Amino acid sequence: MGGDTALVLGGGGLTGVGWESGILYGLARAGVDLTTADLVVGTSAGSVVGAQLTSGLLTPQELYERQLGAATAESAARLGAGLIARYAMAMVRSRDAAAYRRHVGALALAAAAGEEAERRKVLAERLVSHEWPARRFVVTAVDALSGEPADFDRDSGTGLVDAVSASCAVPGVWPPVTIGGRRYIDGGTRSATNADLAAGYARVVILAPIALGSKLVPSPAAQAARLREAGARVLLITPSAAARKAFGRNVLDPARRDPAARAGLAQAPAHAADAAAVWSA
Repeated sequence: MGGDTALVLGGGGLTGVGWESGILYGLARAGVDLTTADLVVGTSAGSVVGAQLTSGLLTPQELYERQLGAATAESAARLGAGLIARYAMAMVRSRDAAAYRRHVGALALAAAAGEEAERRKVLAERLVSHEWPARRFVVTAVDALSGEPADFDRDSGTGLVDAVSASCAVPGVWPPVTIGGRRYIDGGTRSATNADLAAGYARVVILAPIALGSKLVPSPAAQAARLREAGARVLLITPSAAARKAFGRNVLDPARRDPAARAGLAQAPAHAADAAAVWSA
């Protein structure tokens, strides 16, 4: 589906939620309101931000302020060195991207990662609405068994909370999410941003808390380049050095969401002119 403006919100843990919220509020303060996007694509952390942003119940300032303060009610998870090594081994063993996603899916299905219902409850409490918005909002996930990408929207027949829970199901950390008898894992397994879903839109802004990629997992920069080659005006924003420092060593630590949000707000003015040039062209 083509259109005019698209906002792509990438994955990146709880620090990604904070940083994206800070960037969005900072750009809004500078006169660039990305909440007007015709299409919003949300992956993992970006699905949480996108669901709140498109709900119509929060301004960018309110979305930002929700990230501030102590996070004593939330427990931290961690992408440990052992799990990261298993991701790397899955990549070495994979002949192509689909095989990599299947290997990571098998890892997720075999992991003792808690109860699916409990994790769904956590995500439900983070969202201000459990209904799909009127505007086009796409949430990405991956079928854990087949490795095939899944894109959920209001016409998919899947509830918003289930879609966001699936998109946030970090393999080996959180349990896969059951939808229609299938099990789904984090959309970031395919791509940190899944920005290719904005193909056909004339103006695209991509917020990518994770800037890295590989031969099997396209980087945000590679996906942005393909959109430009197709004729779109594209702005890719990734964390500054100060923002990366604010994230700390554990992007799944709720205590780092506040400093990440403040870092995003501080970084936003540096991108305001470029964002305005793309968004109002």
